[in-house]
Parts: sequence; structure tokens; C-alpha cells
Amino acid sequence: MVVGVQTFTLSVPGASSLKAKRSVVKSLKDRLRRRFNVSVAETGLQDTPGRAELTVAVVAGSRSHADALLDRADAFVAAEPRVVLGPVRRDIY
Repeated sequence: MVVGVQTFTLSVPGASSLKAKRSVVKSLKDRLRRRFNVSVAETGLQDTPGRAELTVAVVAGSRSHADALLDRADAFVAAEPRVVLGPVRRDIY
């Protein structure tokens, strides 16, 4: 069993309030959960308007499966027009 964890640092242009940012982040979290069957949490920058940190975790049978799933989640987040993707960190355990 392999656990994959990927942390995204996001910029949310135009979100000048926490309410506006959380609307975008919540929508993204919900869609990641539904589409990829992964755990998602906002793990940092909760009180910073315009910036967010999301972490995705997945349990898989092999490293290659975990990497493939995290690659697809990465592409999904990068394609989200309401956010700008910053640094991404991935750990496989």
C-alpha cells in the first residue's frame, strides 16, 4: 500500500475577501473529491485573501497508480481558470 500526498499553493486572482476565496476553494475541493475519489483539505493560508494551500491525499496499491492519480489531479487544478497554480510538492510514502 502506498500513500500519495500532494500540496498545491494557489493564487486566487480577484478574490479580495475570504468569502470570495473560500467559494472558489470549496468548489475546487468538492470537484477534486468527486472526480478522483481523493481526500482534499485546505491546509494553509486559510486567513489570506487571494491565496490558498490545498492538499490532496490518495491511498493506492502501487506507486505508479498513486503518481498517475496525482498527475491527473495536478492537471485538473492547473486547468481551473479561477486559480493560478504556484509551487506543488508531492510526497509518496
